[in-house]
Amino acid sequence: MAMSGGKDDGSPMMEMNTTPLIDVMLVLLIMFIITIPVATHSVDIDMPVPNDQPLPDQPDPIKNKILLTEDDRILWNGDEINQQQLVNLLAETLRFEVEPELQYEPYPAASYDYAAKVLQIIKTSGVSKFGFVGNEQYRNFGTGGPANPVGGAN
Repeated sequence: MAMSGGKDDGSPMMEMNTTPLIDVMLVLLIMFIITIPVATHSVDIDMPVPNDQPLPDQPDPIKNKILLTEDDRILWNGDEINQQQLVNLLAETLRFEVEPELQYEPYPAASYDYAAKVLQIIKTSGVSKFGFVGNEQYRNFGTGGPANPVGGAN
């Protein structure tokens, strides 16, 4: 530790000696670190008991796919339908014991306005299992087409 006795001209030292204060602060910091309890948080999870019996056969989930074409046609699982038939089919799917998953895929050149109208029909029908499919073809936004156009680069 360096000590200073003031200036050589005999005038008293006007600065406070902070070295002892820093030493006390470091000792207190070490004591606080030692006394902090170790973090022993745990979350108890009841895991299922392993069992050798095979699982019962699960039926494949029913999936209905709606496609919108460039010429404003609605395809339900490949069959062309109109808007009223779409409303009826959606109402029919809600009566199943297990609601089927509805997949929605507009073609790249499909009308945005018509796609929004079909989405509104689906929304008002009360369908809860709904998903967009085929979005991977739009992953390069602004390129003017699918992700891997023929003769084009990614």
